[in-house]
Amino acid sequence: MDEPLAQPSDLARRLAAVLVVVVLALVVAFVGTNLYRLSDPYVREVLALTSNPERGEAIFQINCAGCHGRGADGNVGPSLHNLSQRKSEFDIIHQVTSGKTPPMPEFQPTSQEMADLLGYLETL
Repeated sequence: MDEPLAQPSDLARRLAAVLVVVVLALVVAFVGTNLYRLSDPYVREVLALTSNPERGEAIFQINCAGCHGRGADGNVGPSLHNLSQRKSEFDIIHQVTSGKTPPMPEFQPTSQEMADLLGYLETL
């Protein structure tokens, strides 16, 4: 004899259980990734500081304007307007300090310089 087909309510419960497991896995992955990112002492220090966007603009003009343009409109490098809406602070810090996106060079600003640069980029 054939096995009886699962009742619709059984299928709905199984589907709901699978959905709950998937959502929980995504939440754990998201939280874990952010905790890992914040475990970097440099990032924690940068994010804890108060920024000075005027100093950040001066840092930008000296180190970044050659490629990104004096107004951050793009040149060799892309426009940085609305960057803080497209990338997280962690991603911006990593981009600036890693040098892993050629031709952008590795740049190692002090924590305060990085905080100031983030403050300036948020104004764009």
